[in-house]
Amino acid sequence: MRIPEETVERIRQSADILEVINDFVSLKKRGSNYIACCPFHNEKTPSFNVNPVRQIYKCFGCGKAGDAVKFVMDIENIGYGEALRYLAKKYGIEIEEQEQTPEELLRQNERESLLIVLNFAKTFFQEALLKSDEGRSIGLTYFRERGFTNPTLEAFELGYSFDQWDALMNEGVRRGYNRDLLEKAGLILSKEGGKVFDRFRGRVMFPIHNVSGRVIAFGARILKTDKNQPKYLNSPETTVYHKSQVLYGIYQAKQTIRQEDVCYLTEGYTDVISLHQAGIKNVVASSGTSLTTEQIRLIARFTSNVTILYDGDAAGIKAALRGLDMVLEEGLNLRLLLLPDGEDPDSYVHKVGADAFKQYIKTNSQDFIDFKAGQWLSEAGDDPHKRAEGISDVCASITRITDHLKRQTLSQRVAQVFHVSEQSVISEINRLLRKRQAQTQKEYDRQHDRASRQDTPQQEPSVDELNALFAESGIEGIQPTVPKQPLAPGNRTSTARTPLSYQEEECIRLLMNYGARELEPGITLCQYVLSELHDIEFQTPPFDLILTLFREAYHRGDILTAGDFLTQQASDDSIVQNQAINLTTPRYEISEGWIKHEIYVPSEEEISILADSAYKNILRIKKMLAERRMNTLQQQLRDSKNKSPEEADQLLSEFMHFKRIDIEISKLLGTVISG
Repeated sequence: MRIPEETVERIRQSADILEVINDFVSLKKRGSNYIACCPFHNEKTPSFNVNPVRQIYKCFGCGKAGDAVKFVMDIENIGYGEALRYLAKKYGIEIEEQEQTPEELLRQNERESLLIVLNFAKTFFQEALLKSDEGRSIGLTYFRERGFTNPTLEAFELGYSFDQWDALMNEGVRRGYNRDLLEKAGLILSKEGGKVFDRFRGRVMFPIHNVSGRVIAFGARILKTDKNQPKYLNSPETTVYHKSQVLYGIYQAKQTIRQEDVCYLTEGYTDVISLHQAGIKNVVASSGTSLTTEQIRLIARFTSNVTILYDGDAAGIKAALRGLDMVLEEGLNLRLLLLPDGEDPDSYVHKVGADAFKQYIKTNSQDFIDFKAGQWLSEAGDDPHKRAEGISDVCASITRITDHLKRQTLSQRVAQVFHVSEQSVISEINRLLRKRQAQTQKEYDRQHDRASRQDTPQQEPSVDELNALFAESGIEGIQPTVPKQPLAPGNRTSTARTPLSYQEEECIRLLMNYGARELEPGITLCQYVLSELHDIEFQTPPFDLILTLFREAYHRGDILTAGDFLTQQASDDSIVQNQAINLTTPRYEISEGWIKHEIYVPSEEEISILADSAYKNILRIKKMLAERRMNTLQQQLRDSKNKSPEEADQLLSEFMHFKRIDIEISKLLGTVISG
């Protein structure tokens, strides 16, 4: 189905980019804009910029840019139409869709189709739980025994799968979903011989949501005793579900995580649900999988503080220690809490209640040094070798932290806990860093030697590859310079740029940002620039296209603004929209401290500065075009053996004409005059 244009425009007008992006990452105000660490690539220093006035975002690290619709497309990896539907649902806009042509249906994204069929399955399981006799007597009874209320069932969209071979499959086919799509979504299985049946049968269902609240997979718990069936069964990995990148409960928890500025991390579905129901809503689970770097980075979008809540038994301690170093390596502040032996978050919150549970967290959570040291000291007793091993183990965790100031502070803490000198702790940390650096260098050399023995020529390692190698040694990686903005849309790289292309880019930037400004009464910057460039065509395709649009609009009596380009539809990865974002998003702002102390910084918005910038930009464009023409004429003069004297004289005369232009412009610019 196709969305009518008037509805598309209404969605775009309603969507506030700050609200949309805040659903996925925590933004902090800086000047007139907002910043965050980019959700599209791993970084520890914010380079993701959101402009609420122009309703655009731009990452100066990876180059991602766009409006609210494009952001949803990028973050959810969905198509244009599905992003519009997401925003329409968020802002309560009803969509009366139009029939699509067969060609449009063929272009529909498979990812979108999977999300649609997974939503159907979620609704099917919900209705089975609440409206069928089997669901109420088995599934609902189980949830009631766990103490889950109706609002909780609704918040997590819990359900039940019939104890039948093909109940879901038959209903899906009846609704028009083909078996191939149901199988790709992980909802049905096919065996040799052609037998097809539901994956989840006779189980209570825990839908797994992504950050935006879309169902992307299911966890399922069997209720009857069957040694041939696993207790828990999860969806397989699909186009929309990668378990290492997902945290159970993140959709329900994200707002509270942001408000409380801390995330509680548990292991299981019921841990999350029980704590949420008790009022502790900033809690997520790794869903029974080992904690991954991607999951930690997902938490980091909303807070830099993590408290791990694990069972107090040996397995819980092991799980907590396993995830500790990864959390530190990603730059988050970490605390750990072990519950009383035999308890998990689900059982303990039911036993003591929400208030007592919160107080237990406050009283008993430890930073990672106290946690690790406590484990080692209880095991070591008076054994000096064990104590030394413990110190080395804690120091190894500290080396995962890239912040040098934090390392120094934590070194002091280790010395206090183990009753040793601070210098000995620092020496051990440095020893471990050198050791890891040597191991990393050895691994790099080994890989380089292997590559050099191959017949095919090898490329030098990229900055990202070197950083990946050195991350293991605790060394801050090479910091790449900000990439030059590509001339093509998105993040595709372009060919090497000419000096002229940068001047053309500057001209378009001035037009987009200040085209309607009057340089003197009755003369706008747009009028001045277009009159000076009336017989000039730009050499760089995107900028030539935009210049043509300015000319066409001016002939109609209009002056285009940045907004005219920013509202270009994102469905075709618009070159124009991407260039508009690149050219209207400043990377730096004047420090508030400078403003506070009344330190004056000239602004290009001042008429005298703006007029001078436009004037010099036009001179540089004309100078570079003259130089380009002179180079061409010089080449033709070198090849003039086969030309008549008259033709050679004509070439020389034209060369001298452009040489005079070059010299005159050099004088006006105050640059060295060519010899």
